[in-house]
Amino acid sequence: MPTTVFDQFTRRTADVTAQLTTLGIPLTAPAAPPPTDLNPADPWASNYAAPVDRSTLAWCTAVQILADHHDTGIGRQVLAADALLCELGVRGLAQLHSDLHHGAPIDYRFTRCPYCSGIGEDPTQPDCQDVGCAPWHELDGHEHLCPVCHGDDYQPQWFAEEQMTELEELLADAIEEREENASLRYRLGRLLRRRGMRS
Repeated sequence: MPTTVFDQFTRRTADVTAQLTTLGIPLTAPAAPPPTDLNPADPWASNYAAPVDRSTLAWCTAVQILADHHDTGIGRQVLAADALLCELGVRGLAQLHSDLHHGAPIDYRFTRCPYCSGIGEDPTQPDCQDVGCAPWHELDGHEHLCPVCHGDDYQPQWFAEEQMTELEELLADAIEEREENASLRYRLGRLLRRRGMRS
C-alpha cells in the first residue's frame, strides 16, 4: 500500500493518542484557571482560557520531543506539553527545539523540522494545489509555510556543498589578505631598517 509523506503526521497523532488512551489520560485538558488578581481597569485583561486539545499534531509533536529528549514515556511530559502549547502555541515548538539544544539557533536547512519533518509547509493546512491557489502566488510570499521552520528548505547535502564553497572562498580571501599584509610588513620593516642605518 503506497504511503505519502503526509501519512507520517496522521501516524504520529494516532500513536500518541493511542498511548494517552492506554494511560487513561484524557485527550482534552481543562483550561488553566484564570489568574485571581485580574485588574478590572486593564482593558486587555481576560479570564478566558482555551482548553488544550491533546490530539493535535502540534501537541503530539511537543510531547514526543520532550519524551525523546528526557528519555521518558509521554505520560510524564503531558503537563509540560500542555503548558508549552497554552503559552506559545505552535510556534513554541521552535523555541522548545532551540531550548533543548542549549539555546542555540536551529538551522532547519541542516536539521529536520520536528513539526513538518522538513517539507516546509504547515502539515495541518491544505497546500496550494488542494486550495487552488493561482500559480503566480508562489513568488509573492504566499503563506502555507510551516510555523516552526518558516519554510526552510531541508537539503543538508546541497546546503553543505554550498557552504563549503563559501568557506573555501573566504579562506582564499583571508590567505590573500594575509600575504598582502605580510608583504607590506616586510617592506615597512626594510624601509625602517634603512632609515635606521642612515641616521
